[in-house]
Amino acid sequence: MIIAGEASGDIHGSRLVKAMKDKNSKLVFFGIGGDMLKKAGVKIIQDASALSVVGITEVLSKIFSLIKSLADAKKALKTLKPDLLILIDFPDFNLKIAAAAKKLGIPVLYYISPQVWAWRQGRVKKIKNLVNHLAVILPFEKEFFEKHGVPVTYVGHPLLDGEYFTSEYNKKSGVQEVGLLPGSRDKEVTKHLPVLLQAASLIKKEKEDIEISVSLAPTVKRQHVEKIMIEHGFSDYNIITEGMEQIFKKCSLVIAVSGTVTLEAALAGIPMIIIYKVSPVSYLLGKALIRVSNICLVNLIAGRQIVPECIQERATPENIAGQALKMFNNPEKLKTMRNELIGIRDILGGSGASERVADIALSMLQISK
Repeated sequence: MIIAGEASGDIHGSRLVKAMKDKNSKLVFFGIGGDMLKKAGVKIIQDASALSVVGITEVLSKIFSLIKSLADAKKALKTLKPDLLILIDFPDFNLKIAAAAKKLGIPVLYYISPQVWAWRQGRVKKIKNLVNHLAVILPFEKEFFEKHGVPVTYVGHPLLDGEYFTSEYNKKSGVQEVGLLPGSRDKEVTKHLPVLLQAASLIKKEKEDIEISVSLAPTVKRQHVEKIMIEHGFSDYNIITEGMEQIFKKCSLVIAVSGTVTLEAALAGIPMIIIYKVSPVSYLLGKALIRVSNICLVNLIAGRQIVPECIQERATPENIAGQALKMFNNPEKLKTMRNELIGIRDILGGSGASERVADIALSMLQISK
């Protein structure tokens, strides 16, 4: 059984399933996920789109869906009794399923750990008690979990298993293009896209030749994005649906909602500005629990701030546009940022994360028999 509650987890999970099937074609998978896991041959018992949500108060809007999905997942564990449960990120949901699996004697492999090193460190004890093995994707995570006695392996980052490239930044045409990346959830898009559009408008006032493109995540409906753009008077901007690589090929700068996409942009060497907003209550509660100075993956991995972060009250159109114009007016700064971002590849190491996790999973299946 495999559970991936978000778009990035769906992609990483599908690569893991493929790697496991390549090593043992008799394996059968079922679980919670999206289109990528389904294409990989997983029997989907619940679509992940019904579950994906960020923010403490935002969870309330999907509470009934979450409760039902939890009940369905626990029932599937009890009825089908899988030989192994693989959990990918999505901790608030997945740790509850891990507890149910432990009661049933089903071993648990957790791939892409909860970010307990950043906030809510009390969950480390829960992970130690409920998870048989943890596969982590960031270099500093292994030492953290080892200190707490959690069985852990650093497998590298799964993004390096996919295709990435160094963008040409439209050098041939001389066009400067800004990509707006409003998130992979409807509520993220609703909250962030208007701010991004207003920031883009301010940028264009100063630099009329700059073009704007909006990225559409596969988990977000085009009509939802179009409606917001029309409501705010920006129906003339391009909507890019062919995947992140198309945005990266076109753009010399992206303004992105914090998440895995920021690491994808870093691997492509795309300068960026990070934004994020949640409800005021979620922000205050989160701020009290967070133990790191940056929230962007790129800055966390680098151990310093490479890209600017505009979080909560700093995520205003004026501030975002100001950061972007500083970059455009300082080509040397843009060049330095590109080089520093490409350096993230060296920190993360090479490809092979999916293969390494597949080997761990297969060894756990042997033990469980």
